[in-house]
Amino acid sequence: MGDPKRSRKKYLGGKPRRLWNRQLLEEELRLIGEYGLRNKRELWITKTMLREIKHRARSLLSMPAEQRARLETEFKARLFRAGFIPEQEIPLDAVLSLDVRAILDRRLQSIVYRRGLAKTIYEARQLVTHGHIAVDGRVVKSPGYLVPRGLEDKVTYAITSPILKRLLTQQQGTTTQPA
Repeated sequence: MGDPKRSRKKYLGGKPRRLWNRQLLEEELRLIGEYGLRNKRELWITKTMLREIKHRARSLLSMPAEQRARLETEFKARLFRAGFIPEQEIPLDAVLSLDVRAILDRRLQSIVYRRGLAKTIYEARQLVTHGHIAVDGRVVKSPGYLVPRGLEDKVTYAITSPILKRLLTQQQGTTTQPA
């Protein structure tokens, strides 16, 4: 049977070296409030993802031009599909100027709030964790799920959600009443 493996922390690259830096603390708290994150660990995970993306972009910039061409287009296509960059034709230097907000905007919680399915960012988190939100017909209960660009328009209420049923009955009630 053996001992179970010890889980590794996913956020070590994004965790600040000096935790008690006042300016950093204020910035982190502002981002946590703006995006409705549960704790700093969620922010540190996104910072780690951003750090890996920038590291990959820097390594591509250091390659010779003929070797870099194909790898660069694949890398930018992947970032475009994920929704981190607005278009594929941007220079690789622009990838280095990305910030944490580019990744935080792609979270399911943020997209639910932006599409108007929830009144606040905190309500959006609650709707996602309670199973009221579906992406392309599948219920997703993780508010940190990164929604790809192709599925962004398919974020709706789940079929099993009582909120959707309530909305449908309200719409039917308003259409059946004579004016």
